[in-house]
Amino acid sequence: MAPRKRPETQKTPEVSVRPKSKRSRSPRELEPEAKKLCVKGPGSSRRFDSGCLWAGLASLQVPPSYSIVRALHQHKLGNAAWPSLQQGLQQAFLHSLASYRIFQKAAPFDRRATSLAWHPTHPSTLAVGSKGGDIMLWNFGIKDKPTFIKGIGAGGSITGLKFNPLDTNQFFTSSMEGTTRLQDFKGNTLRVFTSSGTCNFWFCSLDVSARSRMVVTGDNVGHVILLNMDGRELWNLRMHKKKVTHVALNPCCDWFLATASVDQTVKIWDLRQVRGKSSFLHSLPHSHPVNAACFSPDGAQLLTTDQKSELRVYSASQWDCPPSLIPHPHRHFQHLTPIKATWHPRYNLIVVGRYPDPNFKSCTPHELRTIDVFDGNSGKMMYQLYDPESSGIISVRFGLVSLLLGYHILIWSQEEAGRRT
Repeated sequence: MAPRKRPETQKTPEVSVRPKSKRSRSPRELEPEAKKLCVKGPGSSRRFDSGCLWAGLASLQVPPSYSIVRALHQHKLGNAAWPSLQQGLQQAFLHSLASYRIFQKAAPFDRRATSLAWHPTHPSTLAVGSKGGDIMLWNFGIKDKPTFIKGIGAGGSITGLKFNPLDTNQFFTSSMEGTTRLQDFKGNTLRVFTSSGTCNFWFCSLDVSARSRMVVTGDNVGHVILLNMDGRELWNLRMHKKKVTHVALNPCCDWFLATASVDQTVKIWDLRQVRGKSSFLHSLPHSHPVNAACFSPDGAQLLTTDQKSELRVYSASQWDCPPSLIPHPHRHFQHLTPIKATWHPRYNLIVVGRYPDPNFKSCTPHELRTIDVFDGNSGKMMYQLYDPESSGIISVRFGLVSLLLGYHILIWSQEEAGRRT
């Protein structure tokens, strides 16, 4: 299909810097407004409680004077094992979260934001897609106007967004427009990988492998399509009974694919052995439809998010073993961008937005809508981020520094760093 030009918008995205003169209250200072809950330790069922942080923080001993340089030196001398060093760095990071605040936000869209991708080499640059098909490239470290590509409006929702790992001036999208495509930030469509040609079928998820040069996408009726980056289709199979909400390639073994669906299953596939819908390696049943299945950065664990109140952590080497279960309120709502827990890119931490549910077993009145941070091994609550001036539902989950809130993109940073910007 010949490349075509997509129109650019005339709208100027609204970007604001939060004032630093007035210090935001921390979750600890808002304790009277929040519930108090003891964090339970692991039991035989490997189930953990995800309530408020306060009791859990009491047991988290993080020395403020922890020296990263000294720890690295000790590791180089052979006096400290790598896992011990990693744990020390993670604890230092958790300790720093007390100083995190929202210092920038943007509201560039006339519909809610639906997807986000971090630039792979520029840590202050991200791309964001909206329900109307608009896409914004924003480097929040500089004052230049963000790049903005106008979508088609109703029916154009961006459901998946990934930078092209071979050329970061380009990006892949899947959308309710019925396509999976490669575009650039000038508004050009460089290649169309899939096109349904009808409004009854659309694409809901997307992932890309640089090493194998593959693109994988899932649609709203259960099909998963694998293509190479030249656009050649390798196979198109109905792997689920209903919509495929998420596809993820293992970052270390990119022939390893996880697919999540509203049919209440997550399936694990070996791309070298796919012969049909029954050729999955493992099927992981859930009690509710599943929003996401994400591999950890080292590829050793799989994190799933259902549409009700449960996170699960599976071991990639022991799929048959019971997963760690983390009760957590994040129920699904039609007009809310689905909540998907994600991994911190550097530490073994899970990050997810909280949507308090009055039917959740540990819910109390005035429960805060926080960003919750869990330990990936123990399932224990480690911290909760909260800003009283942005107290809505945190619905998108991409890392710790930036999350989406309805129509707003929120940039979190340490308070000291924010003052210097």
